[in-house]
Amino acid sequence: MISSNKTIALVEDNDDDLFFMQRALKSADIENPLQVLRTGHEAIEYLSGQGRFSDRVKYPLPFLLLLDLKLPDISGFEILKWVKDFEKMHKLATIVLTTSGESKDIEKAYEFGANSFLTKPSGSDKLLNLVMALKQYWFVHNDFSGIAQ
Repeated sequence: MISSNKTIALVEDNDDDLFFMQRALKSADIENPLQVLRTGHEAIEYLSGQGRFSDRVKYPLPFLLLLDLKLPDISGFEILKWVKDFEKMHKLATIVLTTSGESKDIEKAYEFGANSFLTKPSGSDKLLNLVMALKQYWFVHNDFSGIAQ
């Protein structure tokens, strides 16, 4: 079981994808606090600590950002660029988690600062396998100790 007080921010506007991701995280025994953000605007407000997200005790900076690219207002690409350019966020581990597997989207995501690009699989078993792999790499093997949060 992975349990930490470090927050994960999930930017996802699709109700079904959100439901299955939350279920996969729970099934993978990832019990970190999860901050769900439904729009790109909400994600930037949260990450910058503005508006209703100004209380950093209640809304702490995440150590990991799971980001969909296709959002209703501000695209995931714009959020990636913002994270890369914003001084307090440029070291945030950012994983693109999207339905797009197009090479131009992959290239652009890495160009804009993504640390990883994962295509959402179809089916809950495949999603659980992806989340288990994510858990092993980002929660077990990856060392965040040199990055102040």
